Amino acid sequence: MSRLVPLLALALAACGGSGQRKDDAPVLVSAIGGPAQADDPSAGPLEMPARVLLGATAQGLVRFDAAGQIEPGLAERWIVIDDGRSFIFRLREAHWSDGAPVTAAEVVRALRRAAAPGSRNALSPFLVVIDEIVEMTPQVIEVRLKRPRPDLLQLFAQPELAVVRSGAGSGPFRISATGRSVLLRPVRDVPTADDAAPAPEETLRLRGERAALALARFKAGDSDLVLGGSFADWPLVSAAGIAPANIRADPALGLFGLAVTRREGFLADPANRAAIAMAIDRTALVQAVNPEWRPVETLLPAQLDSAALPATPPWAQLAPEARRASARARVTAWRRSNGGPTAIRIALPAGPGATLVWAHLAQSLRAIGLDPMRVAMGDEAELRLIDAVAPYDSGRWFVATACVRCGEAAAALVEAGREAPDLPARARRIAEADAALAADAGYIPIAQPLRWSIVAMRLRAWRGNSRAWHPLNHLRNESR
Repeated sequence: MSRLVPLLALALAACGGSGQRKDDAPVLVSAIGGPAQADDPSAGPLEMPARVLLGATAQGLVRFDAAGQIEPGLAERWIVIDDGRSFIFRLREAHWSDGAPVTAAEVVRALRRAAAPGSRNALSPFLVVIDEIVEMTPQVIEVRLKRPRPDLLQLFAQPELAVVRSGAGSGPFRISATGRSVLLRPVRDVPTADDAAPAPEETLRLRGERAALALARFKAGDSDLVLGGSFADWPLVSAAGIAPANIRADPALGLFGLAVTRREGFLADPANRAAIAMAIDRTALVQAVNPEWRPVETLLPAQLDSAALPATPPWAQLAPEARRASARARVTAWRRSNGGPTAIRIALPAGPGATLVWAHLAQSLRAIGLDPMRVAMGDEAELRLIDAVAPYDSGRWFVATACVRCGEAAAALVEAGREAPDLPARARRIAEADAALAADAGYIPIAQPLRWSIVAMRLRAWRGNSRAWHPLNHLRNESR
């Protein structure tokens, strides 16, 4: 981090003066990541700036409000029938950028494409419960499910399931100009020929950029909001001198831990995988990054829709020193039998926060006799970091996402949860999969995801939420 602080200071100096922006000025937003550009969600996972832009310019049947709750999107209302196996949506009046009305047939085609087998949409693995999507009338569509899914609306509210046509959506904003930033203007629910131009404060400018530049821009008074902060860049917030009143954290639920990606050599034995889990000093690790960051030892953050409380690993009752002693004994016994060093490659992202996490992981693993090596996220590795916010409130997402290369028994239970015929059976399968993954030690939990934003006081409607998602139409008191 010592090299990054001078660079950040130079960026701060280059951005000019300081101070909050006027309340009647356009809202300027920085999203951490690559350029803010309109990417097709069917092409694969989206970076944060692309997700923010998609969520601002396109909507699905429903969407999230500032608190992460469901609100109408293209659908003005909906009902659930047939014991939760059928969702019927009535569309409201909405228009494409050329003024043409959004039709039920277009919504049906877009959702079928996202849910189709082989789709590269990031949420497609969790849409296999959909049996059929049909147009009932020009304003009504039905989504028929193979099994009940009470969390379906949370999936439909994700920007990856926004409905687009020719790369454009129906609002709540429309792209007015592009360049170094994207100018967004609000979409009127009922367009008229004599629509007045929006007031400056109704418009937004969105740009995607590195965390250091985004923080420097905010500090200089040239930005109102920084979105998409994670553990990797958290140390830069302090280095930038951001006022505490502007720093907001989300109570995000998800996964932050190490997935075993190569079950061979030392990692072929579940007791050896558990040794790595026992070696990690979670409290010291999270406090080195953020003292308020919460460590965890279980896969599920709460019971959610599981039939049981989160499964605790067998070693959870041991004191820290007893854990490390047991882990050292496992490594020593393995090296006596197999000889030579025990190299473990750990894939982590770039960033000063990731470097702090790496330092603590390396110290913990070396203390029990392993030889850790840091590699990039795209490189071959024995352990790979999962840092993801759950898109919906189900233990099914947690067990399925953590099971990267879990054992056959655990994988079968994860699959059984997806195929469960009813909600009680699904709850039992989730609990069984959770317990199997804890015993298998194929995923090593460390903490809940760390998500933060930098928010100007003028954005009075910003709310922290478990989705860590902040729609641009809910930043001020008004909404669209």
